[in-house]
Amino acid sequence: MKKNRVFAMSFASVYPHYIAKVEKKGKTKEDLHTIITWLTGYTDTDIKNIIDNKTNFETFFEKAPQLNPNVDKIKGLICGYRVEDIEDPLMQKIRYLDKLIDELARGKKMESILRS
Repeated sequence: MKKNRVFAMSFASVYPHYIAKVEKKGKTKEDLHTIITWLTGYTDTDIKNIIDNKTNFETFFEKAPQLNPNVDKIKGLICGYRVEDIEDPLMQKIRYLDKLIDELARGKKMESILRS
């Protein structure tokens, strides 16, 4: 079975788009890193290394220190799909990240984004 191209795509190739999306809406790289850290447990240093090493999304999530235990509270539509209904575990994690970044770009409060 052929792997989805998204899984092989490097996090580094998408990261500039994440930055551009949040900065366009007045948010910061630090805000983005807060979300990534909350979701995955990675530190800023880890994120820099992931980008420098061009780590793919599969490895990015596979090696994540700890997926946040509140990840099941992330609900709603992203790219026309309900994140809570996505069956492929890796694709669901990728869409969780997309959903959180969308919420940040839309101006949601950080407490709400981080499901506090």
